[in-house]
Order: sequence, then C-alpha cells, then structure tokens
Amino acid sequence: MAEKCRSVPMRRVRLENRIRVFRAEHRLTQRGLAQLIGVSRKTISTIEVGRFVPSTTIALLLARHFEVPVEEIFWLEDGGSGTSEPPASTD
Repeated sequence: MAEKCRSVPMRRVRLENRIRVFRAEHRLTQRGLAQLIGVSRKTISTIEVGRFVPSTTIALLLARHFEVPVEEIFWLEDGGSGTSEPPASTD
C-alpha cells in the first residue's frame, strides 16, 4: 500500500533583484537592456518591480551581460528577515 504524501507548507519568500542598480551603473535604459538580451522592455520593467519572476534563461543572460554571478542580481527574500539588499558576498 502506497504511503500518502503530506504537504509541507512553503515559507513565504520573494525573489528580489538589483537590475535597476546594474542598469544605472552601466547607463542602460530598460529598452536598451531588453534589446541587448533579446526580451521586451516590459519584461525588464516587470522583473525590476517584482511582478514577474524571470526564467532561468533570462536570469543567466542578465548575469552574463553584467559579468556577475546571478546571485549578485537576484536573491530570495525571506518574509521575516526585513532586508532589501542581497546577502553579503563571501569572497
């Protein structure tokens, strides 16, 4: 007889990002960045404000373009931690 699988509640987390910061550092508009990685301006906009979670491909394209690890652009925000910056680098 097969065991029943019990669901475990998932912690509430959000995907945060620093795309706007990286764009500013590279003097790019949303449209300019979108053209460089092959997506629409609206895609960049909705990712920046947290309304859209990017695909792995888009996240990796952004990291490649900015020449940084994807974790420097995106990180998970635990609802209880209260931070709005990425975790400190362990270099």
